[in-house]
Amino acid sequence: MFERPEAGERAVLVHLDIHVVTDKDELQEFKDLVVSAGALPVAVITGTRRAPDAKYFAGTGKADEIREVVEREEAEVVLFNHELSPSQERNLERLLKCRVLDRTGLILDIFAQRARSHEGKLQVELAQLQHLSTRLVRGWTHLERQKGGIGLRGPGETQLETDRRLLGVRIKQLNSRLEKVRKQREQSRRGRKRAELPTVSLVGYTNAGKSTLFNLLTHSDVYAADQLFATLDPTMRRVELPGKQTLVLADTVGFIRHLPHDLVEAFRSTLQETQEADLLLHVVDAASEDRDINIDTVNQVLAEIDAGDCPQVEIYNKIDMLEGVTPHIERDENGLPIRVWISAMQGAGVELVIEAVVERLQSERVIERVCLPPQLGRLHARLHSLGAVQHEEVAADGYWLLDLELPRQIWDTLCKHEALADYILPADPDPYLAAGGEAQ
Repeated sequence: MFERPEAGERAVLVHLDIHVVTDKDELQEFKDLVVSAGALPVAVITGTRRAPDAKYFAGTGKADEIREVVEREEAEVVLFNHELSPSQERNLERLLKCRVLDRTGLILDIFAQRARSHEGKLQVELAQLQHLSTRLVRGWTHLERQKGGIGLRGPGETQLETDRRLLGVRIKQLNSRLEKVRKQREQSRRGRKRAELPTVSLVGYTNAGKSTLFNLLTHSDVYAADQLFATLDPTMRRVELPGKQTLVLADTVGFIRHLPHDLVEAFRSTLQETQEADLLLHVVDAASEDRDINIDTVNQVLAEIDAGDCPQVEIYNKIDMLEGVTPHIERDENGLPIRVWISAMQGAGVELVIEAVVERLQSERVIERVCLPPQLGRLHARLHSLGAVQHEEVAADGYWLLDLELPRQIWDTLCKHEALADYILPADPDPYLAAGGEAQ
């Protein structure tokens, strides 16, 4: 791309209200993002506009105001809490004589700092390149066209075309590597299903306390801090529950408002652990004024990754910051736990989380006996691959008598697409055999 000044620590923040007045907590969240990225906010510029300006997003007058503040504060980077087009970003950099980043670029920078595992680094690089590919437009203006003349004629490739080609090659390589990671994760998931190990995934808004709760439940030492996106690389641990039951607990990256689409796509293999989970523990910052908005944001991202239908228990964390609230479980009309109030920092109510998980996992499993005809061999094989078959008998004419135990979510899917419920046997222990069939 075109040359840029080196980025520094002193940052000017720009936040405009477009159409509607923005909640003050959204501006505070933006400041927290900047601090998490390692920058020092030296000024905050706010304003309102009916619509973004095509050239500078903020309008000519506001852009001049930003330039004056940048010169006065000797700022080295300007951060917009908005999505900037490539041309707007380029025009602002030329005017302000410093680096300009939008919200997506800021979040990508934080992710690049936090990535530790090989997979995490691949995912972040993929998201960065996908974002950068839109910023190549007219970047190399001095090499925009091949010129005519002696020695300059003939087929050639502009610098812009070269950059696009190289980016495309690298993106293809990253997708290929991540595909191998997806296959490895899928193999691990199949192994857990064969071992009948349920998976519970921690999800929630960033900085809600997921990693602190994860450490308490697993007796681990996963990095946890009071900052946005403290956890980036997913971590999985085996947890022993009362009654000799075992599960796999997964700690995942936190969600945030206006999460860049490139990140959702790049981290889809990681987020698939959430999609395939038997139960989600939705950790909520109970002390946040935006509690309900954050819950809706998380549910929207879950729906985007096809995990919106996974059973959920809400974990209302940080009750130590509320007055008169003690650890307790809220239940629905059927007596199932739907919400647990705890303080992970103080370790208060963690035993209630375990109690709720045990109850929900037991309630979310279906135990049925079915009789499948020989022509449903594909469904029979699928049930085995899911680890759902606990016992099997084969009648003389090839009918399969299967004792099944599987998560309700998978059961409902099979009933919807394979009509599995049509083959349920009544309570008689061997009704088919009683009718004259012979087991082998």
